[in-house]
Amino acid sequence: MALSNVCNEVCEMMNQGLATLAFFGVGVNLVLFLTRVVGQNNADAANNVSKWTGTVYIFSLLGAFLSDSYWGRYKTCAIFQAIFVIGLVSLSVSSYAFLLKPSGCGDEGNPCGSHSSLHMALFYLSIYLTALGNGGYQPNIATFGADQFDEEDPKEGHSKIAFFSYFYLALNLGSLFSNTILGYFEDEGMWALGFWASAGSATMALILFLIGTPRYRHFKPTGNPLSRICQVVVAATRKWKVQISDDDHDLLFYERDGIKQTSQNGARNILHTQGFKFLDKAAVITRKSDNDKNNGGDGENIDMRNPWVLCTVTQVEEVKCILRLLPIWLCTILYSVVFTQMASLFVEQGAAMKTNISTFHIPPASMSSFDILSVAAFIFIYRRVLDPLVERLTRKSGTRGFTELQRMGVGLVIAIMAMISAGVVEIFRLKYSIKDCNSCESKASTLSIFWQIPQYVLIGASEVFMYVGQLEFFNGQAPDGLKSFGSALCMTSISLGNYVSSLLVTIVMKISTRPGWIPGNLNKGHLDRFYFLLAALTTADLFIYIICARWYKYIKFEERTVGDNAHDIIDQCV
Repeated sequence: MALSNVCNEVCEMMNQGLATLAFFGVGVNLVLFLTRVVGQNNADAANNVSKWTGTVYIFSLLGAFLSDSYWGRYKTCAIFQAIFVIGLVSLSVSSYAFLLKPSGCGDEGNPCGSHSSLHMALFYLSIYLTALGNGGYQPNIATFGADQFDEEDPKEGHSKIAFFSYFYLALNLGSLFSNTILGYFEDEGMWALGFWASAGSATMALILFLIGTPRYRHFKPTGNPLSRICQVVVAATRKWKVQISDDDHDLLFYERDGIKQTSQNGARNILHTQGFKFLDKAAVITRKSDNDKNNGGDGENIDMRNPWVLCTVTQVEEVKCILRLLPIWLCTILYSVVFTQMASLFVEQGAAMKTNISTFHIPPASMSSFDILSVAAFIFIYRRVLDPLVERLTRKSGTRGFTELQRMGVGLVIAIMAMISAGVVEIFRLKYSIKDCNSCESKASTLSIFWQIPQYVLIGASEVFMYVGQLEFFNGQAPDGLKSFGSALCMTSISLGNYVSSLLVTIVMKISTRPGWIPGNLNKGHLDRFYFLLAALTTADLFIYIICARWYKYIKFEERTVGDNAHDIIDQCV
């Protein structure tokens, strides 16, 4: 592998590790910042964290769209990382200058005072600038790193596989540092130090990214996918009276006539599939060309000059792919509701437990380190043990290990187990609660916080099956011109999961008997019932998912031609 590729690989991994450290340095303890510094109650803080986290992933759609359509991945990553740095610097300044008053406030026993509307507006502007920067950057950086390797070259192709492993390792190391070291300082009330550390880390990440500019390979954007999708819908609607032959001859003839869809990055044609017959009409050639020939014309179909009247089969299949992916994607949203509890209600539950070992205080947010360790362990277990074992057992049936859809189903099952575990822990936490603690919101039980370990470990195991499988599934099933969109779908699932979580908390607090299931003093509530509700909803979602997975039809690509290699489509930046 060339020296420039090694430098690019190191820069990309360090960039991701530092950026992840910066993001989770804010996100992992944001719920505690909102309760201790801003003065919100547990339910409002959990809602606001869910909304903020959801917004981060909504912005991933914007980043993917700009990257694929206009800017390219390099420019998109650079611009959104700069916005990320600005947001973190603004958050650090506003928190230190306006919110952490009186001086020394913000720890567990010393909440801060009230704040003006202007100061709160500056705070929310800062955290949502941070959300915009991180969200727009995340779906593109891994793909941009992969762009630096030529799949046609055996050595670089092997290095590309190794890059993804090291890239994911860097992400987890950055998250582990922020969840433990930064989380500890922030839990002790040193919020300004934690936020400035995040801002410095993000700045170093941006500098590292820009240093590699002269050596990067750049792929040209493929054009606006929304216009291609709209063209199919409009063309099919215009020709709603057109009849399609049973053997699909009209469609196949059109592609065999040499009018093939090829994008600037060598995208493959997609083979025609059954289903969504109405959309097929967009690719049907009308008989106008035959009439032109009979009248002495040149026989050219005027539809072929108008993409809003005639689309390629590949273009039609792109729309079909999206429609088939949507039911699977919708079924992943409820899993994200379960996942988001780790950053909100799990932290609040941990804060209401015994968090001391002798004189050492364990920050509740740092318990998510067990999730990170679980992810690392179960990736090894799955790749080295479970997948080879399943492959050997199913070899006679012609399958090779778990499919992505099967892995996602396993992830849902483990998520149900995680919610049941969290509910059982809450039952015992209430059993060992301090009876005369009528107004306290922390250390309200003598049950050790380490009883939360099983629920964190189960969430980590479910991530390996659900999120890793989901990323591979959407990237593999998305058309070549919509690969970034496939990555953004994964992040958008997390986004909507956060919004649904916020909605569920609001509904539960409205309809449950006062003080509600999730009051400020959890000893007076029934958080266990909320966890069991999520387990029941996820179980129902699992059954719907199984139906959708059995219905799904996999995409089929044509093989690339000899000339469609990476060297034909890469623009080397000098």
